[in-house]
Amino acid sequence: MKRFRRQTGILFLIVMVDLLLALNLARLAGGERKVCVSEGESALPVSEAGDGTLERGTGNGGRTGGGGEEPGGENRFLALTFDDGPHPVCTKELLDGLRERNVKASFFLLGENIPGNEQLIRQMKEDGHLIGTHCYRHVDLTKEDAETAISMIRKTNREIEAVTGEEPVYIRPPYGKWNGQLEDALDMTPVLWDIDTLDWKSQNSGKVLRSIERNAGKHQIVLMHDIFPTTVDAALAAIDTLGEQGYTFVTVDELLID
Repeated sequence: MKRFRRQTGILFLIVMVDLLLALNLARLAGGERKVCVSEGESALPVSEAGDGTLERGTGNGGRTGGGGEEPGGENRFLALTFDDGPHPVCTKELLDGLRERNVKASFFLLGENIPGNEQLIRQMKEDGHLIGTHCYRHVDLTKEDAETAISMIRKTNREIEAVTGEEPVYIRPPYGKWNGQLEDALDMTPVLWDIDTLDWKSQNSGKVLRSIERNAGKHQIVLMHDIFPTTVDAALAAIDTLGEQGYTFVTVDELLID
């Protein structure tokens, strides 16, 4: 009888291990997320989609007024910034989520993505988001001759102004590359970042959210790209979770002036 029980126990363990392996494989197979960009649409390198997904809340964690104060009395602000848009699907979904949460963010637009997406830019302005320039195409401006680089930036500025009525004064140079020639020729403020979520690389909402949560400090600028659904998931989840922890979400001009 003891031998029979021992054999039965071993058989049960084998069945449970096989079941767990099957469940893990099924979860991994179902975790891939379709990205909002197609080949050639963005100059950023793209890796395989990750297996992290997030459940979104609809809370008011992100506050534009009040809050943002640590127990010790120090304010904690995050500026969420998004490059490479506007995208007709992802940017729209992000804007709607930000509006629902009454949160302002900063968008740095590629000029080549503006035609056909003017309504999204109008929504950005209507909702109080900061609208800046990325460039016309996603290129390293320091590797272009100065005349070409300046021309691309000014072309993007004109296209944004044609929609919003205001010329951008902030620029997020692609790859964060900027130099003295551009500084002297353009009356614009370059905006870099404190937290690089590498959202384009992982395309995994869980990893992007953890990157923000682990690195969030008192006054920081977060770099993301509004061309991936996983980024939209992570950004809105970060607003919900960090807002509950006392963070206030602001535009980059508010953070830089502060």
